[in-house]
Amino acid sequence: MPLHILTSQTLLSIEVRERLKNQVAVMKKKFPDFKPGLAILQVGNRDDSNLYISMKLKAAAEIGIDANHIKLPNTATEAEVLKCITALNENPAVHGFIVQLPLDSNKPINTEKITNAVAPEKDVDGLSSINAGKLSRGDLGDCFIPCTPKGCMELIRQTGKELTYLLKTNALAEEVSKADILVVAAGKAEMVKGEWIKPGAVVIDCGINYIPDSTKASGKRVVGDVVYSTAKERAGYITPVPGGVGPMTVAMLMQSTVESAQRFLEKFQPGKWSIQYNQLTLKTPVPSDIEISRSYMPKPIGQLAKEIGLISEEVELYGQTKAKVLLSALKRLKDKPDGKYVVVTGITPTPLGEGKSTTTMGLAQALGAHLHQNVFACVRQPSQGPTFGIKGGAAGGGYSQVIPMEEFNLHLTGDIHAITAASNLVAAAIDARIFHELTQTDQALYTRLVPLINGIRQFSDIQIRRLQKLGIRKMEPTTLTEEEMHKFVRLDIDPTTITWQRVLDTNDRFLRSITIGQSPTEKGFSRTAQFDITVASEIMAVLALTDGLEDMRRRLGRMVVASSKTGEPVTTDDLGVTGALTVLMKDAIKPNLMQTLEGTPVFVHAGPFANIAHGNSSVLADKIALKLVGQEGFVVTEAGFGADIGMEKFFNIKCRYSGLQPHVVVLVATVRALKMHGGGPTVSAGVPLPKEYTEENLQLLANGCSNLSKQIQNARIFGIPVVVAVNVFKTDTEAELDLVAQMAKEAGAFNAVKCTHWAEGGKGALALAQAVQRASQAPSHFKFLYNVELPVMDKIRIIAQQIYGADDIELFPEAEQKIILYTKQGFGNLPICMAKTHLSLSHDPERKGVPKGFVLPIRDVRASVGAGFLYPLIGTMSTMPGLPTRPCFYDIDLDPVTEEVNGLF
Repeated sequence: MPLHILTSQTLLSIEVRERLKNQVAVMKKKFPDFKPGLAILQVGNRDDSNLYISMKLKAAAEIGIDANHIKLPNTATEAEVLKCITALNENPAVHGFIVQLPLDSNKPINTEKITNAVAPEKDVDGLSSINAGKLSRGDLGDCFIPCTPKGCMELIRQTGKELTYLLKTNALAEEVSKADILVVAAGKAEMVKGEWIKPGAVVIDCGINYIPDSTKASGKRVVGDVVYSTAKERAGYITPVPGGVGPMTVAMLMQSTVESAQRFLEKFQPGKWSIQYNQLTLKTPVPSDIEISRSYMPKPIGQLAKEIGLISEEVELYGQTKAKVLLSALKRLKDKPDGKYVVVTGITPTPLGEGKSTTTMGLAQALGAHLHQNVFACVRQPSQGPTFGIKGGAAGGGYSQVIPMEEFNLHLTGDIHAITAASNLVAAAIDARIFHELTQTDQALYTRLVPLINGIRQFSDIQIRRLQKLGIRKMEPTTLTEEEMHKFVRLDIDPTTITWQRVLDTNDRFLRSITIGQSPTEKGFSRTAQFDITVASEIMAVLALTDGLEDMRRRLGRMVVASSKTGEPVTTDDLGVTGALTVLMKDAIKPNLMQTLEGTPVFVHAGPFANIAHGNSSVLADKIALKLVGQEGFVVTEAGFGADIGMEKFFNIKCRYSGLQPHVVVLVATVRALKMHGGGPTVSAGVPLPKEYTEENLQLLANGCSNLSKQIQNARIFGIPVVVAVNVFKTDTEAELDLVAQMAKEAGAFNAVKCTHWAEGGKGALALAQAVQRASQAPSHFKFLYNVELPVMDKIRIIAQQIYGADDIELFPEAEQKIILYTKQGFGNLPICMAKTHLSLSHDPERKGVPKGFVLPIRDVRASVGAGFLYPLIGTMSTMPGLPTRPCFYDIDLDPVTEEVNGLF
């Protein structure tokens, strides 16, 4: 009787693998960036499991499947295994995954609970109850059959025989001798004896077991559940071990993985989000912003997070409408290509408003809900100052806004409060240190700074850093000399050089100059100080520019708060407060996820003052968004105020630190604001607009387009194509709109389009979105305006002359001395962040259009060393706004029945 050995080298096995390889090749040809993904989750380190897994990884690589082996230690708990399964269920790059059984853990784990936790559509091993139930019902449409039985069936088909008997009984020898087809999967080495086998039977041995063998280098060898040496003498067909069922089982696993990937491609386009958009019901006249916001129910924020490719462990929910996104998302996505990077800026702003935030939202809605591109908007968190002061909310407006706007404009997730707490901790530390140094001896200071704890004196980590900065290489507190002790305990802060202020996120003019230390307990050590608004704090700028926790900790530690009496910079690290600041900021560093009216995602993160800081949302929000949207997607980020301020700082500071290169500048303008730049009359809040702004006036408009032209030129200096968005108002005439578009193109704009997104949502920004798409494909040659190695004065002059159009700069004596000091202290190579009015290209807010023939006065220069820039003060710049006669808070109230906030727009 001839013996047929069923091995992985048979024609069937070769055919299966070749067929799968060809199927994967077809997928890749259609979707070049797509690969079927298989994950194998192993708990522990069993030898048999390792053998199986190595076979699976090798087969996956041969076929073109992207296989990932996740190995948990044998100390893994059930909760840890389930957490890992959840992440794999949610990972769109994984189309199939298996839990390698048995689970080798010294903790109690319910295997059934684990296998049932695998998403049925990814359960390519077919072990979940759902797939088992479908199989039992014969519902095989999207069912996965367990791979070993499936492999056995394929092998049986190869023999040409039919399976007619399923054996599992205690009378083994007797029953086995009757079987024409014998499938053994007992997991016991050589349990079935050769003499039990019916002559000519088909024997399929599924077992893999290790038995001692001194002839092997490892001291063991693999055998099956059948005694192969004697069974092969009686069987007509038999699978050897190793080399029989195992490879066929692996082939079936690969087949199921490819099938799962094909099902994925039938439902989803690779790289495209499966996202639900909201349909707008437009009303005329357009209702108030708050009415519109409340008339649309936001998607649950957890749903949106899932739609855009975040996994649950990367999202911290703050209720149903906002969430924080963990930085682990950026680590997971680090190898994904970035999307297209678009910055929205504007002409020099006027009291009439240009609608920059509204345009940002409208553009995002158009790209997403109407052109079906992956798109993220990234904006700053608004300060409470303007919300309750004069400006009102900052969520966009009309049918292009972030919702819910109450959440957006108020506390959000508490980031600004964290910055307030951190900033004031530094301020308290400065004055406390001055006080204690003035009232204690070196020895008393040292005893308190390095106290005895359980009889031992020990330096903290931050104190060791201070010792190293001082050149003292000692670790034992008792070994410091008196001179070293003096240097260590004395920061010797010169109170006249303190640049760090207390902060409050409220407009309060009476805190612009205060006297502190007037209590008798301060023993007469008082000084003049001030409050800034929180968003003007350097910690806010640090948050916006950092790229991770470690980087934030370094930046917080190198913030300079004052100089010593010998002219040395005193940092927060010297004060010993860096670690505490990092703890206060540990949640604020995570970007906040919200959504637009039409359901596209928005990151709301950081809110640096655009006059004295760089005025852009966070680098981290942009970086995570660019990874989430993918190579063909778009990230629309907004820069504060006009192109001469927010955009210039976006390029020269934010992009310099982030390493990101923008693709398109969107420059927002309105006919009526351009008329004001052309010499139109002054506008007052609450007073009807003069007729120059409500009637056609082409000459006035043409004069004002000079500002638009200059800001286009400013953008083009950086080598980036510019698309002008003309935000249309109902009083604008076609002739006026055509004139703006014509003059924009003559000034070098890639395109200029009319936008009606305030009244129509994304639909009204469709032409803008299409123009941005085309511009993103145009050649760009991004470059910085200046080299940071240039002297400070030269960098200031370059910005003044090339961006503002100044003839030259004038340094006041204090500014000149500060430049000398900062250069000496080693800060001369930092980029420049000009602190200037946003209402004019010049330093004079009354000079509209494009001022000529002026010299830019630099009255002072300050350093934000932690954030990473020097900021010259031009003209008069207040860092604490005041409240107007009738602030916005007059209209803000809470309905005690519905708990709705009224009066926010």
